[in-house]
Amino acid sequence: MQGAVQGVGFRPFVYRLATELGLAGAVINSSAGVEIEVEGEDSLLESFVARLEREKPPRALISKIECSRVEPSNGSGFRIGPSDRAGSKSAAILPDIGTCEECLKEIFDPANRRYLYPFTNCTNCGPRFSIVESLPYDRANTSMRGFRMCAECEAEYRDVQSRRFHAQPNACPNCGPHLELWTPSGEVLSKSETALSQAAQAIRAGLVLALKGVGGFQLMVDARNPQAVLALRQRKRRPDKALAVLFPSISVVEESCKVSELERDLLCSPEAPIVILDRTGNSVADSVAPGNPRLGAMLPYSPLHHLLMNELGFPVVATSGNLSDEPICIHEREALQRLNGIADIFLVHDRPIVRHVDDSIVQVVLEREMILRRARGYAPLPISLPVTGEPVLAVGAHLKNTVALGVAKNIFISQHIGNLETAEAFSAFRKAAVDLPALYETRPARVACDLHPSYGSTQFARESGLEVVPVQHHYAHILSCMAEHQIDEPVLGVAWDGTGLGPDATIWGGEFLLVTGSGFERVAHLRQFRLPGGDACARDGRRSALGILHEICGQNIPDNRALKTLSAEELRLLRRVLEKQVNAPITSSAGRLFDAVAALVGLRERSSFEGQAAMELEFAVSPSVNEAYPFELHGTEPIVLDWEPALREILMDVQAGESAGTMAAKFHNGLSEAIAAIAKEVGLKKMVLSGGCFQNKYLLEQAVHRLRADGLEVFWHRRVPPNDGGIALGQVIAARRSYSGKGQETQCDESTRDTVGRHRNLVSKP
Repeated sequence: MQGAVQGVGFRPFVYRLATELGLAGAVINSSAGVEIEVEGEDSLLESFVARLEREKPPRALISKIECSRVEPSNGSGFRIGPSDRAGSKSAAILPDIGTCEECLKEIFDPANRRYLYPFTNCTNCGPRFSIVESLPYDRANTSMRGFRMCAECEAEYRDVQSRRFHAQPNACPNCGPHLELWTPSGEVLSKSETALSQAAQAIRAGLVLALKGVGGFQLMVDARNPQAVLALRQRKRRPDKALAVLFPSISVVEESCKVSELERDLLCSPEAPIVILDRTGNSVADSVAPGNPRLGAMLPYSPLHHLLMNELGFPVVATSGNLSDEPICIHEREALQRLNGIADIFLVHDRPIVRHVDDSIVQVVLEREMILRRARGYAPLPISLPVTGEPVLAVGAHLKNTVALGVAKNIFISQHIGNLETAEAFSAFRKAAVDLPALYETRPARVACDLHPSYGSTQFARESGLEVVPVQHHYAHILSCMAEHQIDEPVLGVAWDGTGLGPDATIWGGEFLLVTGSGFERVAHLRQFRLPGGDACARDGRRSALGILHEICGQNIPDNRALKTLSAEELRLLRRVLEKQVNAPITSSAGRLFDAVAALVGLRERSSFEGQAAMELEFAVSPSVNEAYPFELHGTEPIVLDWEPALREILMDVQAGESAGTMAAKFHNGLSEAIAAIAKEVGLKKMVLSGGCFQNKYLLEQAVHRLRADGLEVFWHRRVPPNDGGIALGQVIAARRSYSGKGQETQCDESTRDTVGRHRNLVSKP
């Protein structure tokens, strides 16, 4: 039996079921999952198999049951046997799971031996991925092996009727991890309950607390205290980007935010992610999410968080324990060094964290969840495919990096690693790229990477000694969404984001790709323009705006308030860069188009974090506006989606003093109409929407509604991020397609030609 069936109380469940039915045999953990041998009457065996799926433990996920008949051994009784460590490692490791109701009752029960114990867990909850070192999932293979269980814990661990039977992190105050409160120099101030109480006092006093959580350190301050929040921002070098807020209860969340039924379910789920909600109240300081109508909210998910928030009773900022663009700290001494000057006090514990695991981020779009950052609660659960494939390691992209490993029918996706901009981030990436294959004891046949030769992940792949499969960025986006939904080609994929190298050596980012059994074809793209200064445009929308205006107006660039904020010398140099076409790469990027429009309409000229300008353009939308700016289609091989008519109307509206909300709405509506127009030209019925631009709720909703109105079947991301966090999954699929012969040819087959009604040359991949 395969799936997430280890560490969830599955073996005692099987034992109880078999005993109830009077069956003989045994159940064991293996490196591939769970193996069961049962003997009995045929009718009882059929009932046993049927009830396995129907009555399984709440956190168990069964992906495959294989049954075969063998000669009976005429044994008696049923037993739970020792784990089998031999064989291929393919069992799904569970993510870290939020505290269950039973454990929660225990830690707040004065009569219970685990009263106020912050490391309480059972087979229904607790750490998993953050503590496991190897398979199978047994205590000896986790970071808990150094804690010898006391007699009472050992009895629970051995009792098949206990929910702590083989709960690998099982512990209590007598034998498990403990808290300590440290000064920034590492001096111990207090321990256990006193440490927790004093940490709460520090937050009340406006200090910054560094808390060692499940998958790493978090930085916490009173979310109601604007001075404390601003101090954290300054120290963390995060001037504008929204900070996540940990609330003590769902009722307190509802005092600050609008919460739908699905959003409530997500907040209260065992995954317990950060959920992006619409703000309605002012119970947290404006500086928590400046200029942002939404708030990232979460509820306590570990006993430590429950105890701390019970002590406080008010919302706190709970952001990653790092400097911007660095991975979160997981070791106490490392935290003292890297968080020096940021945190005023440290609440630590002695349970080792094997790998860093951030909080996941989710939003609800069109009444479905969409994961934006896949980490705690979700990683490393696999995407399961209907067909098996060769072992492939994929090392992802440069931003929002994850790595993925294809093993048989499963593709295991790592936790969120982040942007590979710093030495610390690249070190975390290298560890994850080695860790995932080692965990499954798999030697990949190939390593897939991005087409961009300068990415650190690409360079890692080239130095790996394995056969390298470069994969075009936007092709990986579309394959990722196809794999998630298990849909077959042909499909028309819309991949919109900021940057991705194309096979023609230009910067892609506004792509329409026809994916077939032979590879992909770039059937359409946004009109290209030049980026003066290259990568600098990602943080300066004025540069993108200047590149667009130069494309349509040449030397006669019209006046605009955004361009007037450039000095005369800056403007002269940038115009010269465009005229000489030096350090001004060509792009079709939708992300840079958003940046340009945000600057031109006066919303955001320069950004302190990726996507800030596009987010503010989305936030500005007046939803009551139904008009749309015009876009035009030119040519056929490929079609060019021309934004010039829209830009000219935007410039006229700016001159006329039109509101930013109206212009933002007309721009988004125009893009949705343009997507529908391209879809009509291509003529396929299946559409896939992927890439970072489709994190934009308004754009995604408008596009889906518009495409559905034309009778198309539309797919977008849910369990895998639409941003570059999903690239590694697509890279595994691309590498396997390459190995099987898909993606090598340069022409559509006859059936596909008939389907789309035209023939264009395919881009070979890879």
